[in-house]
Amino acid sequence: MPIQINNYMGRIGWNARKYLPGLASKAYLAFQFATRRKLQKRYTEYFLNAPEIPKPNIVNIETINRCNSNCAFCTANIHAEKRPFMQIDDGLYRSIIDQLADWSYKGHVTLYGNNEPWLDDKIVERHRYARMKLPESYIYMSTNGLLLNLEKLKEIQPSMDQLIINNYSKEMKLHKSVQRIYEYVEMHPQEFEDIDILVQMRYVNEVLTNRAGSAPNKQATDKVINETCLLPFTDMWIMPNGKMGLCCCDNFEVTDFGDLNKISLKEAWTGPAIQEVRRLIASGRQDYPFCAHCDFIDAGMRMEVVKNILSGNEDAANRQGGHERGIKKA
Repeated sequence: MPIQINNYMGRIGWNARKYLPGLASKAYLAFQFATRRKLQKRYTEYFLNAPEIPKPNIVNIETINRCNSNCAFCTANIHAEKRPFMQIDDGLYRSIIDQLADWSYKGHVTLYGNNEPWLDDKIVERHRYARMKLPESYIYMSTNGLLLNLEKLKEIQPSMDQLIINNYSKEMKLHKSVQRIYEYVEMHPQEFEDIDILVQMRYVNEVLTNRAGSAPNKQATDKVINETCLLPFTDMWIMPNGKMGLCCCDNFEVTDFGDLNKISLKEAWTGPAIQEVRRLIASGRQDYPFCAHCDFIDAGMRMEVVKNILSGNEDAANRQGGHERGIKKA
Protein backbone atom coordinates (compact mmCIF):
# COMPACT_ATOMS: atom_id res chain seq x y z
CA MET A 1 0.00 0.00 0.00
CA PRO A 2 1.33 3.48 -0.86
CA ILE A 3 -0.34 4.95 2.26
CA GLN A 4 -0.40 3.63 5.80
CA ILE A 5 -1.54 4.89 9.20
CA ASN A 6 0.69 4.30 12.20
CA ASN A 7 -0.42 4.80 15.80
CA TYR A 8 2.25 3.71 18.28
CA MET A 9 0.71 1.00 20.49
CA GLY A 10 -2.78 1.82 19.21
CA ARG A 11 -5.52 3.02 21.54
CA ILE A 12 -3.61 1.93 24.65
CA GLY A 13 -0.56 3.97 23.63
CA TRP A 14 -2.69 6.97 22.71
CA ASN A 15 -4.47 6.99 26.08
CA ALA A 16 -1.18 6.56 27.92
CA ARG A 17 0.29 9.58 26.11
CA LYS A 18 -2.88 11.58 26.76
CA TYR A 19 -3.73 10.70 30.35
CA LEU A 20 -0.34 9.63 31.78
CA PRO A 21 2.04 11.83 29.75
CA GLY A 22 4.95 11.94 32.21
CA LEU A 23 4.87 8.22 32.90
CA ALA A 24 4.47 7.35 29.21
CA SER A 25 7.48 9.51 28.30
CA LYS A 26 9.63 8.06 31.07
CA ALA A 27 8.77 4.45 30.17
CA TYR A 28 9.29 5.02 26.45
CA LEU A 29 12.70 6.64 26.92
CA ALA A 30 13.88 3.98 29.36
CA PHE A 31 12.94 1.28 26.85
CA GLN A 32 14.58 3.06 23.92
CA PHE A 33 17.86 3.77 25.73
CA ALA A 34 18.07 0.18 26.98
CA THR A 35 17.44 -1.40 23.57
CA ARG A 36 19.59 0.97 21.51
CA ARG A 37 22.60 1.45 23.75
CA LYS A 38 24.91 -1.19 22.28
CA LEU A 39 24.26 -0.39 18.63
CA GLN A 40 24.68 3.34 19.19
CA LYS A 41 27.99 2.73 20.92
CA ARG A 42 29.17 0.49 18.10
CA TYR A 43 28.36 3.12 15.50
CA THR A 44 30.08 5.98 17.33
CA GLU A 45 33.22 3.84 17.64
CA TYR A 46 33.01 2.90 13.95
CA PHE A 47 32.66 6.57 13.00
CA LEU A 48 35.55 7.86 15.11
CA ASN A 49 37.89 5.06 14.04
CA ALA A 50 37.13 5.24 10.32
CA PRO A 51 40.16 6.10 8.14
CA GLU A 52 38.10 8.92 6.62
CA ILE A 53 35.24 10.73 8.36
CA PRO A 54 32.04 9.08 7.08
CA LYS A 55 29.49 11.17 5.23
CA PRO A 56 26.29 12.13 7.02
CA ASN A 57 23.45 9.63 6.72
CA ILE A 58 20.79 12.34 6.80
CA VAL A 59 21.07 15.93 5.62
CA ASN A 60 18.43 18.16 7.21
CA ILE A 61 17.97 21.55 5.52
CA GLU A 62 15.49 23.79 7.29
CA THR A 63 14.46 26.21 4.55
CA ILE A 64 12.18 28.35 6.74
CA ASN A 65 12.09 28.49 10.54
CA ARG A 66 8.36 28.76 11.17
CA CYS A 67 5.50 26.38 11.95
CA ASN A 68 1.71 26.71 11.94
CA SER A 69 0.88 24.15 14.63
CA ASN A 70 0.53 24.35 18.41
CA CYS A 71 2.30 21.15 19.50
CA ALA A 72 2.95 21.48 23.22
CA PHE A 73 6.36 19.77 23.08
CA CYS A 74 7.94 22.02 20.44
CA THR A 75 9.45 25.50 20.67
CA ALA A 76 8.51 26.09 17.04
CA ASN A 77 4.81 26.07 17.89
CA ILE A 78 2.88 29.25 17.20
CA HIS A 79 2.77 30.18 20.89
CA ALA A 80 6.41 29.50 21.77
CA GLU A 81 8.46 30.55 18.72
CA LYS A 82 11.27 32.96 19.62
CA ARG A 83 13.60 32.75 16.62
CA PRO A 84 14.01 35.72 14.28
CA PHE A 85 12.25 34.88 11.03
CA MET A 86 14.55 33.41 8.43
CA GLN A 87 14.12 31.81 5.01
CA ILE A 88 17.08 30.27 3.26
CA ASP A 89 18.70 32.22 0.44
CA ASP A 90 18.08 30.64 -2.97
CA GLY A 91 21.75 30.76 -3.93
CA LEU A 92 22.83 29.18 -0.67
CA TYR A 93 20.26 26.43 -1.01
CA ARG A 94 21.41 25.53 -4.52
CA SER A 95 25.03 25.65 -3.41
CA ILE A 96 24.31 23.14 -0.63
CA ILE A 97 22.58 20.76 -3.04
CA ASP A 98 25.33 21.21 -5.64
CA GLN A 99 27.99 20.41 -3.04
CA LEU A 100 26.13 17.26 -2.02
CA ALA A 101 26.04 16.22 -5.68
CA ASP A 102 29.78 16.90 -6.06
CA TRP A 103 30.31 14.82 -2.91
CA SER A 104 28.48 11.92 -4.63
CA TYR A 105 26.02 11.93 -1.77
CA LYS A 106 23.44 9.12 -1.84
CA GLY A 107 21.99 9.28 1.67
CA HIS A 108 18.80 10.79 3.03
CA VAL A 109 17.81 14.40 2.38
CA THR A 110 14.95 16.28 4.00
CA LEU A 111 14.07 19.96 3.57
CA TYR A 112 12.71 20.06 7.08
CA GLY A 113 13.82 20.91 10.59
CA ASN A 114 11.91 22.48 13.48
CA ASN A 115 9.32 23.87 11.11
CA GLU A 116 6.44 23.24 8.71
CA PRO A 117 7.94 22.88 5.21
CA TRP A 118 4.77 23.94 3.38
CA LEU A 119 5.15 27.46 4.80
CA ASP A 120 8.04 27.82 2.34
CA ASP A 121 6.43 29.02 -0.89
CA LYS A 122 9.38 27.59 -2.85
CA ILE A 123 9.27 24.11 -1.32
CA VAL A 124 8.15 22.32 -4.51
CA GLU A 125 10.79 24.08 -6.60
CA ARG A 126 13.46 23.25 -4.03
CA HIS A 127 12.50 19.55 -4.04
CA ARG A 128 12.64 19.45 -7.83
CA TYR A 129 16.17 20.83 -7.76
CA ALA A 130 17.24 18.35 -5.10
CA ARG A 131 15.81 15.42 -7.08
CA MET A 132 17.49 16.58 -10.30
CA LYS A 133 20.91 16.95 -8.66
CA LEU A 134 20.65 13.98 -6.25
CA PRO A 135 18.83 11.25 -8.21
CA GLU A 136 20.09 8.46 -5.92
CA SER A 137 19.36 10.15 -2.61
CA TYR A 138 16.35 9.23 -0.50
CA ILE A 139 14.30 12.43 -0.27
CA TYR A 140 11.55 12.66 2.31
CA MET A 141 9.36 15.26 4.00
CA SER A 142 7.73 15.51 7.42
CA THR A 143 4.66 17.76 7.57
CA ASN A 144 1.73 18.29 9.90
CA GLY A 145 -0.57 18.13 6.87
CA LEU A 146 -2.59 21.21 7.76
CA LEU A 147 -1.61 23.01 4.54
CA LEU A 148 -1.46 19.89 2.41
CA ASN A 149 -4.00 19.12 -0.28
CA LEU A 150 -4.21 16.73 -3.20
CA GLU A 151 -2.92 19.29 -5.70
CA LYS A 152 0.21 19.91 -3.64
CA LEU A 153 0.76 16.20 -3.12
CA LYS A 154 0.63 15.49 -6.84
CA GLU A 155 2.91 18.44 -7.55
CA ILE A 156 5.66 17.34 -5.17
CA GLN A 157 5.28 13.56 -5.53
CA PRO A 158 7.73 13.10 -8.46
CA SER A 159 10.52 14.66 -6.40
CA MET A 160 10.03 12.59 -3.27
CA ASP A 161 10.48 9.05 -1.96
CA GLN A 162 8.52 9.36 1.26
CA LEU A 163 5.96 11.73 2.74
CA ILE A 164 5.44 11.57 6.51
CA ILE A 165 2.27 13.28 7.71
CA ASN A 166 2.30 13.84 11.47
CA ASN A 167 -1.40 14.17 12.28
CA TYR A 168 -1.22 16.13 15.55
CA SER A 169 -4.57 16.28 17.29
CA LYS A 170 -6.32 16.09 20.67
CA GLU A 171 -8.53 13.22 19.58
CA MET A 172 -7.49 10.08 17.75
CA LYS A 173 -8.83 11.05 14.35
CA LEU A 174 -7.51 12.49 11.11
CA HIS A 175 -7.69 16.15 10.20
CA LYS A 176 -10.05 16.78 7.29
CA SER A 177 -7.19 17.64 4.94
CA VAL A 178 -5.37 14.41 5.82
CA GLN A 179 -8.56 12.35 5.63
CA ARG A 180 -9.20 13.55 2.07
CA ILE A 181 -5.68 12.62 1.01
CA TYR A 182 -5.89 9.23 2.71
CA GLU A 183 -9.17 8.37 0.99
CA TYR A 184 -7.96 9.48 -2.44
CA VAL A 185 -4.65 7.59 -2.25
CA GLU A 186 -6.43 4.44 -1.07
CA MET A 187 -8.79 4.66 -4.05
CA HIS A 188 -6.02 5.46 -6.57
CA PRO A 189 -2.93 3.50 -5.41
CA GLN A 190 -1.54 3.22 -8.94
CA GLU A 191 -0.95 6.99 -8.97
CA PHE A 192 1.34 6.72 -5.94
CA GLU A 193 3.42 3.63 -6.64
CA ASP A 194 6.72 5.51 -6.37
CA ILE A 195 6.12 7.19 -3.02
CA ASP A 196 5.53 5.93 0.50
CA ILE A 197 3.01 7.97 2.47
CA LEU A 198 2.99 7.40 6.20
CA VAL A 199 0.35 9.03 8.38
CA GLN A 200 1.40 9.08 12.04
CA MET A 201 -1.28 9.64 14.68
CA ARG A 202 0.27 12.05 17.17
CA TYR A 203 -1.19 13.51 20.37
CA VAL A 204 -0.64 17.25 20.13
CA ASN A 205 -0.03 17.72 23.88
CA GLU A 206 2.24 14.71 24.23
CA VAL A 207 5.28 14.86 26.50
CA LEU A 208 8.29 13.62 24.57
CA THR A 209 11.86 14.64 25.43
CA ASN A 210 13.28 17.82 26.89
CA ARG A 211 15.19 18.57 23.68
CA ALA A 212 18.26 19.93 25.49
CA GLY A 213 16.02 21.96 27.79
CA SER A 214 14.06 23.72 25.05
CA ALA A 215 10.80 21.72 25.10
CA PRO A 216 7.99 23.95 26.43
CA ASN A 217 6.28 21.11 28.32
CA LYS A 218 9.32 19.24 29.65
CA GLN A 219 12.20 21.20 31.05
CA ALA A 220 15.60 19.61 31.57
CA THR A 221 16.46 18.56 35.11
CA ASP A 222 19.82 18.27 36.85
CA LYS A 223 19.97 14.63 35.82
CA VAL A 224 23.01 13.92 33.67
CA ILE A 225 22.42 11.62 30.69
CA ASN A 226 25.27 9.10 30.60
CA GLU A 227 24.36 7.86 27.15
CA THR A 228 25.79 8.60 23.75
CA CYS A 229 23.69 10.15 20.97
CA LEU A 230 23.62 9.27 17.29
CA LEU A 231 22.61 12.67 15.91
CA PRO A 232 26.06 14.34 15.70
CA PHE A 233 27.28 11.23 13.86
CA THR A 234 24.34 10.65 11.50
CA ASP A 235 22.79 14.06 10.84
CA MET A 236 23.98 17.22 9.18
CA TRP A 237 21.77 19.97 10.58
CA ILE A 238 21.54 23.12 8.43
CA MET A 239 19.64 26.19 9.58
CA PRO A 240 18.05 28.78 7.23
CA ASN A 241 20.83 31.25 8.00
CA GLY A 242 23.39 28.82 6.58
CA LYS A 243 24.88 27.73 9.90
CA MET A 244 25.53 24.04 10.56
CA GLY A 245 24.19 23.36 14.04
CA LEU A 246 24.60 20.31 16.22
CA CYS A 247 21.19 18.68 15.86
CA CYS A 248 17.41 19.11 15.87
CA CYS A 249 17.41 19.80 19.61
CA ASP A 250 19.03 23.16 19.00
CA ASN A 251 15.61 24.79 18.70
CA PHE A 252 17.06 28.22 19.52
CA GLU A 253 19.84 27.99 16.89
CA VAL A 254 22.71 28.57 19.33
CA THR A 255 25.23 25.94 18.20
CA ASP A 256 27.47 26.83 15.29
CA PHE A 257 29.95 24.50 13.59
CA GLY A 258 30.40 26.43 10.39
CA ASP A 259 28.77 29.08 8.23
CA LEU A 260 28.02 27.54 4.84
CA ASN A 261 28.00 31.03 3.36
CA LYS A 262 31.74 31.08 4.04
CA ILE A 263 33.01 27.49 4.14
CA SER A 264 32.15 24.31 2.28
CA LEU A 265 29.71 21.66 3.41
CA LYS A 266 32.50 19.12 3.73
CA GLU A 267 34.68 21.50 5.77
CA ALA A 268 31.87 22.04 8.27
CA TRP A 269 31.04 18.31 8.58
CA THR A 270 34.65 17.23 9.03
CA GLY A 271 35.90 20.25 10.98
CA PRO A 272 37.84 19.95 14.27
CA ALA A 273 35.09 21.62 16.32
CA ILE A 274 32.36 19.10 15.50
CA GLN A 275 34.83 16.22 15.67
CA GLU A 276 35.76 17.20 19.21
CA VAL A 277 32.08 17.21 20.21
CA ARG A 278 31.65 13.77 18.69
CA ARG A 279 34.61 12.45 20.69
CA LEU A 280 33.11 13.87 23.88
CA ILE A 281 29.60 12.56 23.24
CA ALA A 282 30.82 9.09 22.24
CA SER A 283 31.50 8.36 25.91
CA GLY A 284 28.30 10.02 27.12
CA ARG A 285 26.50 13.34 26.99
CA GLN A 286 27.83 14.37 30.39
CA ASP A 287 31.03 15.74 28.87
CA TYR A 288 29.38 18.32 26.58
CA PRO A 289 27.29 21.01 28.34
CA PHE A 290 24.70 21.48 25.58
CA CYS A 291 23.88 17.76 25.66
CA ALA A 292 24.50 16.88 29.31
CA HIS A 293 20.83 16.95 30.39
CA CYS A 294 19.21 16.25 27.01
CA ASP A 295 17.17 13.03 26.93
CA PHE A 296 16.37 13.02 23.21
CA ILE A 297 16.69 9.72 21.39
CA ASP A 298 15.91 8.91 17.76
CA ALA A 299 12.55 7.34 17.05
CA GLY A 300 13.97 4.58 14.88
CA MET A 301 15.06 5.36 11.32
CA ARG A 302 18.64 6.19 12.24
CA MET A 303 19.03 2.94 14.11
CA GLU A 304 18.06 0.99 11.00
CA VAL A 305 20.43 3.09 8.90
CA VAL A 306 23.45 2.50 11.13
CA LYS A 307 22.59 -1.18 11.54
CA ASN A 308 22.80 -1.58 7.77
CA ILE A 309 26.05 0.38 7.60
CA LEU A 310 27.67 -1.74 10.30
CA SER A 311 26.59 -4.89 8.46
CA GLY A 312 28.22 -3.60 5.27
CA ASN A 313 24.95 -2.93 3.44
CA GLU A 314 25.30 0.76 2.63
CA ASP A 315 22.83 0.59 -0.28
CA ALA A 316 20.11 -0.57 2.11
CA ALA A 317 21.07 2.19 4.53
CA ASN A 318 20.55 4.80 1.83
CA ARG A 319 17.11 3.37 1.04
CA GLN A 320 16.05 3.06 4.66
CA GLY A 321 12.61 4.51 5.25
CA GLY A 322 10.70 2.92 2.40
CA HIS A 323 10.54 0.34 -0.34
CA GLU A 324 13.21 -0.27 -2.95
CA ARG A 325 12.62 1.66 -6.09
CA GLY A 326 14.29 2.84 -9.26
CA ILE A 327 15.99 6.18 -9.54
CA LYS A 328 13.52 8.99 -10.10
CA LYS A 329 14.20 11.55 -12.74
CA ALA A 330 13.18 15.19 -12.46
